[in-house]
Amino acid sequence: MATQRRAEVIWENDLLNGSGTIKEVGSGAFSDLPLSWSARTEQSGGKTSPEELLAAAHASCFAMAFSANLARNKTPPQRLNVTAVCTFDKVGEGWKVTTMDLSVIGKVSGIDQMKFDEVARKAEQGCPISNAIRNNVEIKLNAKLE
Repeated sequence: MATQRRAEVIWENDLLNGSGTIKEVGSGAFSDLPLSWSARTEQSGGKTSPEELLAAAHASCFAMAFSANLARNKTPPQRLNVTAVCTFDKVGEGWKVTTMDLSVIGKVSGIDQMKFDEVARKAEQGCPISNAIRNNVEIKLNAKLE
């Protein structure tokens, strides 16, 4: 069965001088989250960007995929610390998400680094967010046992 997720954004003014707000998401998990163009292209605090939200989505999706694969391997994780870094860069005349760096540090019993790497690669290949951006964004993966 397919599921749908909803988000509503309000934007005011032009791109460079304007700003927006993620008014609400269907789950109610967050609302009134400010965003701006400068949050996309500069280090700025207090506002988010689509790329930051993509990084959060990718980190959480990969964590779920990896935990499922580790459980299938009969080595469920005690903890996975996943970080995703989304790079947004000027390419030619426009802007593009160019890379996504996934890093995971796992506390997992009964597995060695080689098998941990193998299971991590399989999880990345099966991760729905990875598959949504694959062939358009370079995905790098670094997996390390704690």
